[in-house]
Amino acid sequence: MDNVAILPNKGQIIVDIEDMSMLKDIKKAISMLKGVGKVAVSRNKALSSYEQSLLDIKEGRVNEYASVDDFFKKMGV
Repeated sequence: MDNVAILPNKGQIIVDIEDMSMLKDIKKAISMLKGVGKVAVSRNKALSSYEQSLLDIKEGRVNEYASVDDFFKKMGV
């Protein structure tokens, strides 16, 4: 009995859904499967403006200007 493996009682599957209009049908289909106890929907939380700014920097969505005057020229002021 030294080589007995204990399997977890629960597992988790993550499904990315591109068409949110199908969410209700997908939840219903998954809940009908044998062994499924609970179907929960986790939605992406909205980022704060600070978190969005960090993401913009990380993904290169920034502009650089040589001076404030160049910035105002670009903005048309």
